[in-house]
Amino acid sequence: MTVYVDDMHTRQLGRLGRMRMSHMMADSTAELLEMADRIGLDRRHLQHAGTGREHFDICLSRRARAVAAGAVEITMGDMARMRRERREG
Repeated sequence: MTVYVDDMHTRQLGRLGRMRMSHMMADSTAELLEMADRIGLDRRHLQHAGTGREHFDICLSRRARAVAAGAVEITMGDMARMRRERREG
C-alpha cells in the first residue's frame, strides 16, 4: 500500500490565490486517512470519499510532511492514469 502526492503545485492550476496545492491519494482509504492524521490534515477535507477520485488537496508544507513520512511523489499524469485505472478496474 502506498500514499502518493502529485506535482500540481508546479502548474498554474495548482494555485489557490498565492497558495500552491497538490493532491494526495493512496491505494486505500485507510492508508490515506492514516497519512492525513500523521501530517495534521482534518479528515473532513477528504474529497470524493469512497470513489476512485478520493483525495485530499494539500498545501506545500503538508506535502513536504507527507513525503517525509513516506509518500511517493508522482506527476499529475501518473495520478490521472491511476484514477482512470481505478474507474475501469
